[in-house]
Parts: sequence; structure tokens; C-alpha cells
Amino acid sequence: MKNVFYILFFLVASAAVWYVYPESPNFPNPPQGAVQSFEPADIESPLRRAYFTLLTREEVISHYQKELDYFPVIRLNYPPEDAQIYIRDQARSWYLEELVHPMRESVFVSGFIPQKAQDEIWHEGVNYYQKITIKYIPSASGARVVVAIAAVLASFVLASLVAGALVDLANVIYNNRT
Repeated sequence: MKNVFYILFFLVASAAVWYVYPESPNFPNPPQGAVQSFEPADIESPLRRAYFTLLTREEVISHYQKELDYFPVIRLNYPPEDAQIYIRDQARSWYLEELVHPMRESVFVSGFIPQKAQDEIWHEGVNYYQKITIKYIPSASGARVVVAIAAVLASFVLASLVAGALVDLANVIYNNRT
């Protein structure tokens, strides 16, 4: 039984390392037809870029999901006011979503869709549907490997303790019946 436990641990740890070890990819490509904004606040960090686009929210999110499709993506939806926490302290946002590879990288997508005529987005003579701000959060593969192995090891230690406690409980129940 102990050998099965060790083999299972090795297989799960190997799968975890296979998932977390590859380097984080480069900053995702912009949607087709999007024009990058070079306003000072939009270029102050190499991990944050803004684009003017005619695409809808679903088209933008779909594009970035395809950019990250080498592993399954979890899509998280946040209140738009949280863009001031996750994107930039003075970000205007109509929606905020995070596309996540758990224990790997994340991409925050914040979109500002004007609701009033005074907020219309004009850039170089074109009226755009929205301005999107993308924040990419990579992580170091070495740190991911250490965390993944620690998590797998902790899970197996916890599982063995629970299994031992259940066996002891079963023995107590069985001995009290006889």
C-alpha cells in the first residue's frame, strides 16, 4: 500500500511540475485592429498596455482567451471599480475580468465603454467603441515549482493523516461491536 502511495505522489508531483515549470509567455498580442495608446499612464509599466478598439467586450475577452489557450483558462469577473486596485489607481472602467492560469500567470482586461457623449473615445480622427487596458502578471517558474511541490506534499501528508485517523476510527468502532 505504501508503494502505491509513493507512486501516486510521484505521478501527481510530476504532473504539477509539468504544468507549472514552463516559462510564462510574453505579453499577449492585441486584438486585430486595435491601436495602442501611448498616453503617459498607459505606458508607465511594461506589464500594462492600453488599446483603442472597435470590438465588443465578448470579442476582446474571446481574443485574450485564445491568446492564453495553451492551458485551460479560468475567467473571473470583478466589479469595475476594482480596476483602480488591479489596473491603475485612476483607471476608468466599465468592466474588469481576469483570465487566470492557476499557479501561473494572469491577464486582467479592463474596458471603458463610454456611456455619455462627453466620454466618447476619439483617437486620430476615429471614434472607438472602447478603450481596453491589459495588465499582464507573469510569475517565475522556479517559485511556481517550489509552491506546487509543497502543495502536493502537504496534500499527501494531510491525506495520509486523514486516512490513518479513519482507519483508527474504523478499528475503534469494530472493536466496540465485538
